[in-house]
Amino acid sequence: MSNEFIPNPEEGKRVYDLDRAHVFHSWSAQGAIKPLAVAGAQGSYLWDYDGKQYLDFSSQLVNTNIGHQHPKVIKAIQDQAAKLITIAPQHANDVRGVAAKKLADLAPDGFNHVFFTNGGADAIENAVRMARIHTRRHKILSFYRSYHGNTGTAIAMTGDPRRWPNEFAYGVIHFFGPYPYRSQFWSNSPEQETERALNHLESVIKFEGPATIAAICIETIVGTPGILVPTPGYLEGLRKICDKYGILWIADEVMAGFGRAGEWFAFNQAKARPDLIVFAKGSNSGYIPAGGVIIDQPIYDTFVDKVFPGGLTYSGHPLAAASIVATLDVMKEEKIVENAREIGKNIIGPALNKMKEKHSSIGDVRGMGVFWAIDLVKDKKTKEEIVPYNASGKDAAPMAELGAECKKLGLMPFINMNRLHVVPPCNISESDAKKGLEILDQAFAVTDKYASA
Repeated sequence: MSNEFIPNPEEGKRVYDLDRAHVFHSWSAQGAIKPLAVAGAQGSYLWDYDGKQYLDFSSQLVNTNIGHQHPKVIKAIQDQAAKLITIAPQHANDVRGVAAKKLADLAPDGFNHVFFTNGGADAIENAVRMARIHTRRHKILSFYRSYHGNTGTAIAMTGDPRRWPNEFAYGVIHFFGPYPYRSQFWSNSPEQETERALNHLESVIKFEGPATIAAICIETIVGTPGILVPTPGYLEGLRKICDKYGILWIADEVMAGFGRAGEWFAFNQAKARPDLIVFAKGSNSGYIPAGGVIIDQPIYDTFVDKVFPGGLTYSGHPLAAASIVATLDVMKEEKIVENAREIGKNIIGPALNKMKEKHSSIGDVRGMGVFWAIDLVKDKKTKEEIVPYNASGKDAAPMAELGAECKKLGLMPFINMNRLHVVPPCNISESDAKKGLEILDQAFAVTDKYASA
């Protein structure tokens, strides 16, 4: 916490009351929420107006990869604001061009161009638009376990229950991806899960009609619905299937990219490359709204003479571009991607696996880098989830109690359904990582009460 901060509960109440009087919150029943009034943040911590400090093991929405208030990125935004604060996307702008080049340089050879958006959802929308026009096909395949955003097509592509009241887009087909712990394919090994999941995908393609399918869009590592790391060979097999049927692969790297999985892009773990790369919050830690699509040459060539029918007023906004440039520079200078990889391998992974052996409520632990999920269960043998799928109210009590206990102990958690995700900033220190893990170890006493020994 900043040494200059003086607790001010009265100001906290004013901020809270103002929010509840006028702010309409996302994904919420407005009368049921009590948002935390945040007074400030720095590094891996945030604090409220009472002066209570929280170690941020959520990275907010898994986006503050370089932590809160990084001084070099803040200064870059300030300097850009003094120089040129906004310019329409039809003009050339120096910092926009630099940001595009830096992003393209991180991608595989042949990815030379970037279309900028305001965030991940509209990046998905435009990647799908590019794929449909390039292939002259209309269907898009995506995982049931997925989240791609809240715009029209992106929410239809999403697999989790947030899709259900929002299904107005056309041409979206869902399928099951690999998930060894809760396999849809009755597999008994990761390798068998890969084989059966790929067979399932190819069957879906055949029955939907290959000539109707423009793209398969997947989160390279599924994020909010469970942090599901692809089983060995799955991405390579996906690439072969796409090539066989002339289908594009759109890699959604919004959450998994930019150090989160210990790589610049999560697909770097495989010997396969996508056709379109969607990015957003990780590229600048969410300091300014930004996103986009990195485009492989064959798809770019489609639009050399054909007009691309899409655009946004704030595409490549100078402040957003400056924040991307500064963030990528900081990540390289401070070896933040490497830090995430080592913290995951040496600190988080081993600690979580020890907790799995210790706690009766922990059924599965999975992840890499600073991107981990803890699957909480009532019974390790049956794998029954500690709360039902899409639970709310009293049915969700065990996870609500877990969240409250984490906050009481000074840790800000990321909880979704029956899972707690361990997703601290990519530049978290070893000492803070160990501190957070010790808090979690204490907090799981809450869920152990609901689990059979």
